[in-house]
Amino acid sequence: METFGAYVAMVLVQLAYGGSNILIKVSIERGLNQLVFIIYRHVIAMFLLAPFAYVLERKHRPPLSFSVLTKIFVLALLGSTIHLNLYYVGLSYTSATVASALSNVIPSLTFLIAFLLGMEKVKIKTARGKAKVFGTIICIGGSLIFTFWKSGFLLRGLTKRPLININFSSPAADHGNESWIKGCVLILTSHVAWSAWLILQAMVFKVYPARLSMNTLICFFASLQSSVVAIFFARNPISWKLDWNVQLLTIIYSGLVISALMYYLQTWCISKKGPVFVAMFTPLLLVIVATFSALAFAERLHVGSLVGTLFIIVGLYFVLWGKRADAEQPCNGKDIENKIETTE
Repeated sequence: METFGAYVAMVLVQLAYGGSNILIKVSIERGLNQLVFIIYRHVIAMFLLAPFAYVLERKHRPPLSFSVLTKIFVLALLGSTIHLNLYYVGLSYTSATVASALSNVIPSLTFLIAFLLGMEKVKIKTARGKAKVFGTIICIGGSLIFTFWKSGFLLRGLTKRPLININFSSPAADHGNESWIKGCVLILTSHVAWSAWLILQAMVFKVYPARLSMNTLICFFASLQSSVVAIFFARNPISWKLDWNVQLLTIIYSGLVISALMYYLQTWCISKKGPVFVAMFTPLLLVIVATFSALAFAERLHVGSLVGTLFIIVGLYFVLWGKRADAEQPCNGKDIENKIETTE
């Protein structure tokens, strides 16, 4: 039942992220400042989570040492401040479908970082070892194809006219191919930070197994870090003004649903199944966003986009097959068992 619950939770997470990607793209095009957005959404999530964390975890919350606090600060830096800021800037140069497609490199990046940190064992002579290495190479190669191969349109949108009109005043409208590459590079860089966040969160949870409290602290530090950055890059008071529009809906939705509920569900899944299990559901996000974008925005895809996405998804499932084989392989030794548990 716990395994089934983890699968259901991750499907809900991807559905929620799909809605978030669409809303954020629309809001950014209509003038929402990304730094202001990140601060508001985390403040909302912090005030929502804090009472539950205090009441529900009061009796079994472990002491908060300086070492744990520092790790949670780094978690906020990686998973929110760095990841979200780079991701939203990249999103302003591309589209929600592009951003969702590139998110499929996360499992391979997670595996690669875990391997470099000594948390992942690879036996290159075994089938599962070859699958993980080969899949990572294919996945990274696919992301490069996606980024740099931008030829003519292959498919038209499912609708002749967009059902939702966006005023495309973003930099992408003016710089074309240069902006496409810039946006893809920024999004890929943000996913490196996110992959590191997935792994570090699994490590922190072992010493601080209080999910609600940890997520509350992450939201607090994320809002604090972004506020410092906003002092230099978001000084215009107009950027902080809220009106009854799609921007306000995006902030509330992202704060309540994404930063509060979905972050908690992800933390729960990571503690039960590991970061690679969480990362394996990223292709679902592409299906959700691409379908909606084709219907609502009449979005069209390039040949390179489709070929790159195909490579990324094939590489993804090579890595996941290797990970599944690892999970079925009996382990000897407590140290190896702990390492596999951390990344599974």
